[in-house]
Amino acid sequence: MRPRGLPLPLVVLLGCWASVSAQTEATPAVTTEGLNSTEAALATFGTSPSTRPPRTPRAPGPSSGPRPTPVTDVAALCVCDLSPAQCDVNCCCDPDCSSVDFSVFSACSVPVVTGDSQFCSQKAVIYSLNFTANPPQRVFELVDQINPSIFCIHITNYKPALSFINPEVPDENNFDTLMKTSDGFTLNAESYISFTTKLDIPTAAKYEYGVPLQTSDSFLRFPSSLTSSLCTDNNPAAFLVNQAVKCTRKINLEQCEEIEALSMAFYSSPEILRVPDSRKKVPITVQSIVIQSLNKTLTRREDTDVLQPTLVNAGHFSLCVNVVLEVKYSLTYTDAGEVTKADLSFLLGTVSSVVVPLQQKFEIHFLQENTQPVPLSGNPGYVVGLPLAAGFQPHKGSGIIQTTNRYGQLTILHSTTEQDCLALEGVRTPVLFGYTMQSGCKLRLTGALPCQLVAQKVKSLLWGQGFPDYVAPFGNSQAQDMLDWVPIHFITQSFNRKDSCQLPGALVIEVKWTKYGSLLNPQAKIVNVTANLISSSFPEANSGNERTILISTAVTFVDVSAPAEAGFRAPPAINARLPFNFFFPFV
Repeated sequence: MRPRGLPLPLVVLLGCWASVSAQTEATPAVTTEGLNSTEAALATFGTSPSTRPPRTPRAPGPSSGPRPTPVTDVAALCVCDLSPAQCDVNCCCDPDCSSVDFSVFSACSVPVVTGDSQFCSQKAVIYSLNFTANPPQRVFELVDQINPSIFCIHITNYKPALSFINPEVPDENNFDTLMKTSDGFTLNAESYISFTTKLDIPTAAKYEYGVPLQTSDSFLRFPSSLTSSLCTDNNPAAFLVNQAVKCTRKINLEQCEEIEALSMAFYSSPEILRVPDSRKKVPITVQSIVIQSLNKTLTRREDTDVLQPTLVNAGHFSLCVNVVLEVKYSLTYTDAGEVTKADLSFLLGTVSSVVVPLQQKFEIHFLQENTQPVPLSGNPGYVVGLPLAAGFQPHKGSGIIQTTNRYGQLTILHSTTEQDCLALEGVRTPVLFGYTMQSGCKLRLTGALPCQLVAQKVKSLLWGQGFPDYVAPFGNSQAQDMLDWVPIHFITQSFNRKDSCQLPGALVIEVKWTKYGSLLNPQAKIVNVTANLISSSFPEANSGNERTILISTAVTFVDVSAPAEAGFRAPPAINARLPFNFFFPFV
């Protein structure tokens, strides 16, 4: 019978509450120490009002105890750090970059660095550049990010759960070892120590400078000459290392169809791994095939089908067609060290018995994704006819700033048929290496103009807009290597006369260069640059009278190379004593 005065639903609820209260008092408190996050969740939310007797807890196995707590310092993570012991451009998290490097950055290639995105709350580092500061500075900010997803990890202290481990495939050799290692769902102490030791070894998730490019079977082969001029096929191609080599290969013309190094498939069939030890592969795409005949004429094929070397009998001699003469790789990578694209170009030719042994040429170049290649004026030395690389230093301690127009970094006046200085004001002629040039124009003045105003206008015409302070010593000099750049020495010459106006009349630029390096392949290096502004005295003209002055600019290149002297070792001196009876019995 139910209590008097209480309705039936309330009696049922009171009974359920009493049952739950009784079970709650009988159930011991659950602690989560020593458990991983999954076990803690089950202990918290797994309470059931079942009438089953509580299960006797299992004795802790050898692997019981506190798990290692993984610590991920996001401030030390940097995915754009590709070059060891060298500052990467626009990589704001690179520890090798200094404040001087940050001052010439244009933007941060990786603005936000986070850890595991599956956590409910995690640390994140935000990198930015403060261009309002003088010099520009890098801004480092450590913030807390909240994961809005309801399916997120609140806390974890089980380090192996944060990564995927490639399982070891059982075979007849390791089956017994795996059985001893895995006993149900527990691990013994020795296996757990070895397991965590393997996890602590950092795995390369990106290519770094100089790391060999991996393929599905081994590595990308880049033939080159090592100890001799003969080609060695087992040389690996290194990441971000541009190479161009020539080597010789001894072949038997009758067996040209069997030699792999003469076939296109040997270079186009491998697949490059996107990152080291990855399952993602990047196929090599053939972009162009050029055929070279025996008389050196070139013909480009419309298709890019893979051709095989073929032996052809032409009368009394044999020919081998479709032989690989040149191979050019072009690899595209991201700022995170991943290879995204691989292109290949071939030069095929015909080989006869006259050209055996065969000379081959191999090139490989790396291009960063979403960037335009920067043209150079030489690599490393200057090439005749290319513009001089120049720039200016905004303040002491900063890097060199250059204009994007490489033909506008160091310029002189542009001559026209009209010879009017004001007709094409702002149009300049670039200074090209090795070219001695002279240009000029005429400026008509009236006597009503003050001398200082005319002198200022003439100077602006001679110097142009933004005349540089430094010139690069080599054609491929980097802007961050400020100490290598050659400063421009400015000299002013004037001839004073009484009651006269001093006006600049000429700008003479003298570039001294020298041959640098080996005698077989000398490189042009600029060692000194002088800009001489010459002023002349002009008599003061009466009001209303016109006068015409001639202003000019000139550039001269002077070779200051010291004469090369061949050095020879001194002949060895023989200091040997013969025995007294050496010539016996003749003497």
